[in-house]
Amino acid sequence: MLPNQIEYSIEVASDSLVWSEEFDGTSLNEKLWNYELGDGCPNLCGWGNNEPQIYTKTNHTLKNGFLHIQIRKEDTAYTSTRITTEKKFEFQYGRVEARAKLPIGKGIWPAIWMLGSNHREVGWPLCGEIDILEYVGREPHIVFNSLHTKDSHGETINTKKTKIDDIEEGFHTYVADWSPKKIDFYVDGDLLYSFEPKVHTKEIWPFDQPFYLILNSAIGGNFGGHDIDDSVLPQEFVIDYVRVYKN
Repeated sequence: MLPNQIEYSIEVASDSLVWSEEFDGTSLNEKLWNYELGDGCPNLCGWGNNEPQIYTKTNHTLKNGFLHIQIRKEDTAYTSTRITTEKKFEFQYGRVEARAKLPIGKGIWPAIWMLGSNHREVGWPLCGEIDILEYVGREPHIVFNSLHTKDSHGETINTKKTKIDDIEEGFHTYVADWSPKKIDFYVDGDLLYSFEPKVHTKEIWPFDQPFYLILNSAIGGNFGGHDIDDSVLPQEFVIDYVRVYKN
């Protein structure tokens, strides 16, 4: 554990750890994680954003307690990894904490996020989405925190962009603190954005049900940007741990 991890852990010491993934093994623990493979077709081609990447089981490694998601261009194909805890770990309310090092370059789009567990029944965005971390290489030094709901669909009004000059340097800690009435987002212990609506209809607040975790790095697309800089590839999205605390 590095010194900044020790300091940050003091802040959450009063919370009870209910789930963690430390990536200590040599292969991904499939009791905890599912792979989502391919290009999203036929149900969600381009994974809903015209992304060109293909997700595989071979674009990651576990080394020395870190998950390395590898973003590559192989011949004409872009490849990456997307894993989820759907049906294996789903939870309602809590403090999600992840420590990660970002990949960089135009077209790179790493994310740590969550979807409502009912998304296969009601669809997106009615299921809700919590974006703990999004970063796009076309906008250096910017962290995105967003909440997608039926009410904000098409506008993404529940979002905040924060400039952090050194965000590409080394590891940083990303947190979403989710309670029955509010969600707060932090980086390295600093509060970046709070969402606390006055009305809690399903269209505005679908966050009163279990959600599951997703880790991935997309490439390009409507949000990542279609101007992909192939010269920066390969890149790695490195994740030290993901922990969920009862708040």
